Amino acid sequence: MRCLGVCPLRLNLFKFPIELNHTATQVVVLAQKTTKNVESTEKSLAEDWHELLFTLQETLGKRPTDLNAVLFLMGVQELGRGPQLFTKEQKQDLMHIAVCKALSFSGFYELEGRDADGWPHWRLVKPLPHFDIFSQEALLKIHIIRYFREELQLI
Repeated sequence: MRCLGVCPLRLNLFKFPIELNHTATQVVVLAQKTTKNVESTEKSLAEDWHELLFTLQETLGKRPTDLNAVLFLMGVQELGRGPQLFTKEQKQDLMHIAVCKALSFSGFYELEGRDADGWPHWRLVKPLPHFDIFSQEALLKIHIIRYFREELQLI
């Protein structure tokens, strides 16, 4: 894993401790409080996500199959080397990079720098909230949508 400091997320990024008292709605509210500019006030998260997948399909010629595929694309973008063949471990690292980058919008992670091979290293800045799997997915999607809007101006 290419990460400095405490970094609890890996490929199984939905394996945070679960507290059943949190709902997806609470996650959306948390994400809106922790992000400075969420443009999803008039559209639902599902509509924004569909728009992102459609845009990626138009841009890449193939629709990403799921959240993990979008995370992989983000990781490749953040690595900055373009398309290439990656090992299974590198693919896991790329998805981890994407999660850290996405959650950095809310101050959970901070980029510490790059190693000699050019791979970014992230540091956990504040503890991640404990949500159920659906809420975790919603939180990630909100941040991923923000990434593609603000960093890449794709949507």
